[in-house]
Amino acid sequence: MLMDMGVVEPVKRTLDSKFKFGCHNDISCFNSCCSRTSIILTPYDIVRIKNRLGISSGDFLEKYTYTYIDEGNSHPYAVLKVMDDNKGGCPFVTPEGCSIYEDRPSNCRYYPVGQGLMIMGGEEGPVNEEFYFFIRDPNCLGYQEGREWTIESWRINQGADIYDEMTREWMEIQLRRGASGEPKLDEKKQAMLYMASYDLDKFKRFIFESKFLDLLEIDKVEVEKIKTDEIALMKFGFKYLKYILMLEETLKVKEESLPSQR
Repeated sequence: MLMDMGVVEPVKRTLDSKFKFGCHNDISCFNSCCSRTSIILTPYDIVRIKNRLGISSGDFLEKYTYTYIDEGNSHPYAVLKVMDDNKGGCPFVTPEGCSIYEDRPSNCRYYPVGQGLMIMGGEEGPVNEEFYFFIRDPNCLGYQEGREWTIESWRINQGADIYDEMTREWMEIQLRRGASGEPKLDEKKQAMLYMASYDLDKFKRFIFESKFLDLLEIDKVEVEKIKTDEIALMKFGFKYLKYILMLEETLKVKEESLPSQR
């Protein structure tokens, strides 16, 4: 989430860390946290929301997001647009609450907890370390509620654990390349990264309507699965990202597609 760092408590927390919080429509600040905030969406966020709305990934991206290019790793990210009004509210929030609540983004599920991921050096190579922090918005009255949680019990209660499972590999890809000191991506690679991450309907057409399958060795069972299983397609997109970003040799060019050696 792109947020005002002034409300982030600068203390790392673990899944066992405790806090008191509650949110319901009887609190006077209800829906206030859904205004004037920019949320970077994950691939799984897009899948859930666009299916909830019954539209294509391309239509969702065009109507509800804008593209943010990270200066550090030059990766493009889809960011949820806010309403063009004096509140800058989320387009899915109504006076009664979130209209896509069951399919809301991961960052919304975690609030008032924030999540981070670091790559740490270990004896046997890099190790991924997840950490958490609290978002202490002084205008939020949810902290005055009496129910106590651990970060672990909160993330499970809010369904964020499923989102973590679906998104962890994608987050690691962003972090690995950002930490590698690789040169910035050109516009063509940025477009490919964006498509494979977010526009799954377009990515599927790219796979099956171009020479993609003629050039790369891909297991026939996997090919059949990504035809009908959107989550399998999303995860194949992660494999493709590792390949085009040269993080891992996850795909292999068919020998007959290689230039002949003479």
